[in-house]
Amino acid sequence: MNGTIMVTYKILCKADLNKEIQLKELLASEKIMKLIKSEFAKGHRNIDIISEDANAIIKIETIKELHSFEVDKNDFADILVLAEEDASAKKLIKKDCDRVELIDIETI
Repeated sequence: MNGTIMVTYKILCKADLNKEIQLKELLASEKIMKLIKSEFAKGHRNIDIISEDANAIIKIETIKELHSFEVDKNDFADILVLAEEDASAKKLIKKDCDRVELIDIETI
C-alpha cells in the first residue's frame, strides 16, 4: 500500500478528570436548578425546567493538547506503539502522564 496516515493523539495523566453525567442527574441538583433560573429567567417566578431528553449525557473532562505525526500505511498495526514513541521523542511522557490515547487516524 502506498500513502501515509496522519495520527492524532493526546497524553493522559492520572489526575485528569473524565466524568459523564446524565442531564436528569444534573437537573436533580437544587443548586444547579437555582443557578439556571437566576441566569436565564431573572425576575420570573413559578418556573419549571423541563428536558425532552433527560438521558442526554454531559461530559466533564480535562482539556488536552493534541499532537500529530505521520506514518506509512504499512505501519497501521503499530500506530499505538509509534504514537508512544513520538510522545517520548517529543518529551511529552512524564511521571504521572505516561499514557497515550489515539484521537484520530486519517489516511492521506
